[in-house]
Amino acid sequence: MRDCYCTVNLDQEEVFRTKIVEKSLCPFYGEDFYCEIPRNFRHLSFYIFDRDVFRRDSIIGKVAIQKEDLPKYHNRDTWFQLQHVDADSEVQGKVHLELRLSEVITDTGVVCHKLATRILECQGLPIVNGQCDPYATVALAGPCRSEAKKTKVKKKTNNPQFDEVFYFEVTRPCSYSRKSHFDFEEEDVDKLEIRVDLWNASNLKFGDEFLGELRVPLNVLRQSSSYEAWYFLQPRDNGSKSLKPGDLGSLRLNVVYTEDHVFSSDYYGPLRDLLLKSADVEPVSASAAHILGEVCKEKQEAAIPLVRLFLHYGRVVPFISAIANAEVRRTQDPNTIFRGNSLTSKCIDETMKLAGMHYLHVTLKPTIEEICQSHKSCEIDPVKLKDGENLENNMENLRQYVDRIFNIITKSGVSCPTVMCDIFFSLREAAAKRFQDDLDVRYTAVSSFIFLRFFAPAILSPNLFQLTPHHTDPQTSRTLTLISKTIQTLGSLSKSKSASFKESYMAAFYEFFNEQKYADAVKNFLDLISSSGRRDPKSIEQPILLKEGFMIKRAQGRKRFGMKNFKKRWFRLTNHEFAYQKSKGDQPLCSIPIENILAVERLEEESFKMKNMFQVIQPERALYIQANNCVEAKAWIDILTKVSQRNKKRLTVYHPSAYLNGHWLCCRASSDTAPGCSPCTGGLPANIQLDIDGDRETERIYSLFNLYMSKLEKMQEACGSRSVYDGPEQEEYSTFIIDDPQETYKTLKQVITGVGALEQEHAQYRRDKFKKTKYGSQEHPIGDKSFQNYVRQQSETSTHSI
Repeated sequence: MRDCYCTVNLDQEEVFRTKIVEKSLCPFYGEDFYCEIPRNFRHLSFYIFDRDVFRRDSIIGKVAIQKEDLPKYHNRDTWFQLQHVDADSEVQGKVHLELRLSEVITDTGVVCHKLATRILECQGLPIVNGQCDPYATVALAGPCRSEAKKTKVKKKTNNPQFDEVFYFEVTRPCSYSRKSHFDFEEEDVDKLEIRVDLWNASNLKFGDEFLGELRVPLNVLRQSSSYEAWYFLQPRDNGSKSLKPGDLGSLRLNVVYTEDHVFSSDYYGPLRDLLLKSADVEPVSASAAHILGEVCKEKQEAAIPLVRLFLHYGRVVPFISAIANAEVRRTQDPNTIFRGNSLTSKCIDETMKLAGMHYLHVTLKPTIEEICQSHKSCEIDPVKLKDGENLENNMENLRQYVDRIFNIITKSGVSCPTVMCDIFFSLREAAAKRFQDDLDVRYTAVSSFIFLRFFAPAILSPNLFQLTPHHTDPQTSRTLTLISKTIQTLGSLSKSKSASFKESYMAAFYEFFNEQKYADAVKNFLDLISSSGRRDPKSIEQPILLKEGFMIKRAQGRKRFGMKNFKKRWFRLTNHEFAYQKSKGDQPLCSIPIENILAVERLEEESFKMKNMFQVIQPERALYIQANNCVEAKAWIDILTKVSQRNKKRLTVYHPSAYLNGHWLCCRASSDTAPGCSPCTGGLPANIQLDIDGDRETERIYSLFNLYMSKLEKMQEACGSRSVYDGPEQEEYSTFIIDDPQETYKTLKQVITGVGALEQEHAQYRRDKFKKTKYGSQEHPIGDKSFQNYVRQQSETSTHSI
C-alpha cells in the first residue's frame, strides 16, 4: 500500500498539492483547484508522489497535457494513463542561438569554412531541487565527427545570459563550386548538425542533470550564411526505454480551461449595453441576458459571466429581481418555489458565492475548524456505531454542534452583505404578492437560498468554499453531513419536521429541535436579511482575515547591526494589518498597518536570484518576500494591492529591483531614498471581495453566444413561427421560453449583429497577428506546437476565403 498525493504543475512549477491519502492504491482526492494562470506555459502537468518518511518522496508517474490539447478535454471526466518520469523527458525553457558560416583562406591558400555558433541566452529553465546552475555544451555532430565545447556555468539563475561563441571547422576541400556556401560533398551537409545540450551543474555525486537539448541541421544555412532563432528545448531521444505505460496506473481528471482574447473596452460597447439593459426589457424573457440562459447548454455557464458583469456595473439586483419575478409568475405551487435549476437560482447562487464568501468565512470558519480538529464522534445511526461508542454521548455531541452552528447563523443577520439582502427583499416581495394566501412563502422563498444553497452546502463540503484547505476525513465528513441535514431542515420551516427525514434515527434526533424557539429564530433571521432598511454592515469592526500562509522574507534592516538573511515566516493579512510570525498562532514579530502600505509590486529576479518575489513598500523601507509559486505570488500581490488601494499616500513610481551594496540595481541611484524609476502597476477596484474585469466577462459572453449561434438562429425561427401560428409547436422550438415573439426576435437580431461584428474583429486581429509573427521569434520559438496548429488553421481559412 502507498501514501499518495498529487500535485498540479505549470510545466514543472508546483502550484497546488492535494492532501495525502494513506494506505491506498486507488486513492480518491475529489479536490477542486481554481487559478488564474499568470504566465505562459507549455504543459499542464500532474505528478503522483508516494510519501516517504525517511527519504525524499518518490515520483510514481505523471500526466502532462500540452497547452494546445487542453480544449480537447475541456470539462470532460477523463482517465489519463500515467507516464514514467525521468530527467530526460522533464524539459522546459527556450534557447536563443545564432549560426554564422564564414570562408577562411588558410596559409596554403586553401579555402575552408568555419562555423561560428553563438549561444546568446536561455529563458525559463527548470529549477532542480531548488537550484539552477546551468551551462551548455555545443557540438558539431555528423557521421564521422563529434567535438563538444562547453560554456561557463552561470550560478543561481534559470534565465542565463551566456553570449559565448564557439568555432567549428566545416571543411573538406574538393571541387569547390559557387553553387553553395559549402565546399564539400552536398550529401554530407545534410548529415551535419549542431547539437546544444543544457545541463544543471550539480554538486552531488550523481553528476549533472540534463535540462534539454536542441538539434539544428546545418542545411538551415543554405539560403544565407547567417541564421538566428529561438528554440524550445526538447527531451533527449535516447531510444527511450519502452516501458509499457499501463504499468503505472491512471489518473482521473476534469480540466476546465478557458482562454479569452480580450480587446479594449470600446470594442464591447454595443453588446455590453444590450446586456446591461436586460433588467428594463419588458418582458424580461426578451432580454439579451435571458436569451443567453436559454441557449446555453448549462444555465451555470451563462450565470457566471452575467452575474460578474452585472455586479461590476451595479446592475445585479434589478436584473435578478426581474428574472425572479418572471419565474414566480410561472410557478403554480408555492412549495416548489425556486427549487429548479433555473437561470434565477443559478444567478443567485453565483452572487452569493461572490459577494457572500467573506460573510460565510466570518460566520462558519472558526466552528468548522474546531469540528475538524476535535474529532468528537457524532454517529447516531445505531447500525454504524463503532465498538465502545455510546449512542447518547454521540447524540449530545451532535446536538451541541448543531446548536452552536444554528445560533451563529441566526445571529449573523447584521453581517449579511447588502447585495444579498436586496435580492432577498425582492424575492420575498415577489413570492408574497403571487401567493397571498400562503403566509410562509415569504420565508421559504428566502430560506431556499440562504439555508439550502448557501449554508448547508458549505457545511457539507467546506473545502469547496475554502473553509478548509482539503477534503475532511471520513469521520468529520459524516459529522458535517449530519449537521448539514439538520440545519437544512431547521431552515426550511417545513410543517411536519420529523416526517421530512427518510431515516428513523434522524427523525428521533430531530425531536430535540421541535421547539417553537427554533422556528422563531429562523423567522427573525430571515426577516432581518430580507428587509430593505437594514443597518449598515460596515459598522461591525472586527478584523477580517483575508489571507494567510507561509512565505520567505528577507530581514528588513530594522535592527542596526542585524543580519539581512532570509527566513520562513507565517504571514497573516487582515483588513487592518499585514503581519508575520514564526509559525501559525504565535505572537506577531512585526505588523504593518494597512495605511502604511504605499505599494505592492513584483521584484525582479536578478535582485536576489530568486523567483516569485514581491515587495511591500512602506514609508521607511521595503519588505521583500518570496512566495511558493507564481500563482501564490499573484494572489498575494492582488489582495495586498486591493486592501491598500485607498491609501492616501500611495506611490506612483517604485524601484523594480532591490537596494544592494550602496545602490539600486535598476537605476543605479546611490541614495536609498531616491524616488522610484518605474511607474507602479495599475490599481484594482477597491472593494475587497470583487475584482472583476467587465470587458473580460463581456468577451466570455460573446464566446458563449458564438458557440451557440445555431441555437440563436433556431430561437429566431421559433419566434417567427409563434408570431404567425398559434397551434402545437415543433418539438425543437418548445424548449425556449418566449413570452413576446416580436420583442424577442428584435433582441435576437441585435445579439447576432453584435456577435458577428466582434467575430470579424477577432478574425482581422488574427490575420494581422499572423502576418507579423515570425516562427523562431522569442514569442514563438521553433518547436512551438500551438503556432504550428495556428498556421495550419490560417492556411485553411485563407483557402476558404479565396
